[in-house]
Amino acid sequence: MQRPAVTAALAAAALVLTAGCSSGGSDAPGDGKSAESSPAKSGGTSTGTPRAGEAPPKKGSASVTKTLAEDLKSPWGLAPLPDGDLLVSSRDEGTITRVDGKTGKKTALGSVPGVSPAGEGGLMGLALSPAYASDHMVYAYFTTESDNRIARMLYDEKKPSGQQLGAPDTVFKGIPKGTVHNGGRIAFGPDKMLYAGTGETGDTGLAQDKKSLGGKILRLTADGDPAPGNPFDDSPVYSYGHRNVQGLAWDEEKRLFAAEFGQDTWDELNEIKAGDNYGWPEVEGKGDEEGFRDPVAQWKTSEASPSGIAYAEGSVWMAGLRGERLWRIPVRGVDGSVEPQSFLKGEHGRLRTVVAAGGDKLWLVTNETDSRGTPEKGDDKILEVTVK
Repeated sequence: MQRPAVTAALAAAALVLTAGCSSGGSDAPGDGKSAESSPAKSGGTSTGTPRAGEAPPKKGSASVTKTLAEDLKSPWGLAPLPDGDLLVSSRDEGTITRVDGKTGKKTALGSVPGVSPAGEGGLMGLALSPAYASDHMVYAYFTTESDNRIARMLYDEKKPSGQQLGAPDTVFKGIPKGTVHNGGRIAFGPDKMLYAGTGETGDTGLAQDKKSLGGKILRLTADGDPAPGNPFDDSPVYSYGHRNVQGLAWDEEKRLFAAEFGQDTWDELNEIKAGDNYGWPEVEGKGDEEGFRDPVAQWKTSEASPSGIAYAEGSVWMAGLRGERLWRIPVRGVDGSVEPQSFLKGEHGRLRTVVAAGGDKLWLVTNETDSRGTPEKGDDKILEVTVK
């Protein structure tokens, strides 16, 4: 059954591959309703040079080809296992569930001790260790009574359902927590380093404070230490000036993209460069101001309020919460301006997470049961989407 689409007052802003500033955000209604290498620092110069590889079609497509799973409660993070099954976190229940990638059968792994869900906080991003085949470690980003932190847990699927998670081993802690803007997305990059998107918890001053962990993208080793080659000495901070980062993805050129919430005006997709300042709270959206890196694309908050992103078929695909749609932003082989396209508008409600599933397939997670949606029968769901 088709849901009422959120009215979009303005069309999406054009995509401009330049360098400059950025913003952040909340998914609250009316508030923008998210082998080791040593990356070099970048300046504020243009990145608008032709990219290697064939550009994707000017007009793409996205269609739901299967509903894999239903009746998920406040799903947030999604991590594909090597055999094609999926791990999904419940933000509010603090649990991790395995979903069979073919049948959708659900198996409870267990609860994550120490999770303290409230507001936009709880059990959020999931990621598998780069050495998962041998160490079977699952990483999770979650809110506690005192902070946001990242822990890893041994996943032993030979144990009974509900008892398959080992005790959390905290690898990084002290990320500021708040009722809003907790960030939460984690992912291992092509360099095997752990990246984490954080929020400024509603305290806008944290985003520009390089000593604070709030309003940042962090880059860590698998053990939680500042990664080699980070732009600031002995610091986990990789980029700053963010409001609330909830989407991380890399293309085949190993370029990092991040999605984040704006406040009342512009949501953003940014190309992340080591050490750069993305503007919040000085600039929201494209500002063309010296010292800040401009977003690759921006949207009115009513049209996006982005959370997860994924890269497939030459484009970044961005899930929209308040916008209730899936955005396509071509980035491969692109030089100059193209127009982002939206798909599935209003058809499946709030969209939280999108993950590449290989080739032209994506996994897309709905988010109607997070207290801000209007759940219908079967919510929440994991959908298979075919794109180009």
